[in-house]
Amino acid sequence: METNDDVLIRVKDLKKHYKKGQIKALDGISTDIRKGDVIAVIGPSGSGKSTFLRSLNLLEEPTGGEIIFDGVDITKKRVRTPDGRMVRMNIDLHRQKMGMVFQHFNLFPHKTILENMTIAPIRVKHIPKQEAERNALALLDRVGLADRADAYPFQLSGGQKQRVAIVRALAMQPEVMLFDEPTSALDPEMVGEVLDVMKELAGEGMTMVCVTHEMGFAREVGNRVLFLADGKLMEEGTPAEIFDTPKSDRLRDFLSKVL
Repeated sequence: METNDDVLIRVKDLKKHYKKGQIKALDGISTDIRKGDVIAVIGPSGSGKSTFLRSLNLLEEPTGGEIIFDGVDITKKRVRTPDGRMVRMNIDLHRQKMGMVFQHFNLFPHKTILENMTIAPIRVKHIPKQEAERNALALLDRVGLADRADAYPFQLSGGQKQRVAIVRALAMQPEVMLFDEPTSALDPEMVGEVLDVMKELAGEGMTMVCVTHEMGFAREVGNRVLFLADGKLMEEGTPAEIFDTPKSDRLRDFLSKVL
């Protein structure tokens, strides 16, 4: 039985407009993301997938709607505290609970892999350096890169950099991981090693929202699939519902081109 306690992020009527409403990148999207969900977001280019994902942690500021994360509407400028006071929304505090992995790795080129891994835990969460390094090495070991801790990003392959980007986000101990087409910038032979890390995370119960072109991953790993087109959430359901019994002509047409 589903309860509101299961809901980690509730999205209500989310809108993102440009040029005074002429361009509707997001046009009224509503959905719930529950703890443990692995949600694959699919759709054609320009459908609003990345805008939706980036809106979840306000890297894109919505034009309208609500994003309720851990019981707080993070789109509000001010929120009420439990004792009734109105205070300024601290979005950085909420972003710490959301790990974000982009198409491009965004590693600091002048810092070692270990330094890239530990800079945020030390500076933002005030974790002691030795503890942060110990945690980072354990995470690097988990993805087979413990021996590259002292290397610099230019010395790693694209697949290795993306694995570092994933465990760097995990080092902040997030409640949810957001992936924005994490394999699209990789050579084909490197895609599998990144997807394997994501599959492992999913198997451990990490809540994940993944914008992806990898339909095999969406079908195999996701427990829910969102199909976006023209800024709207056209269909959502289980992988079997979306891939085997699509309801709309728009989804059938999309699948005919990508499967």
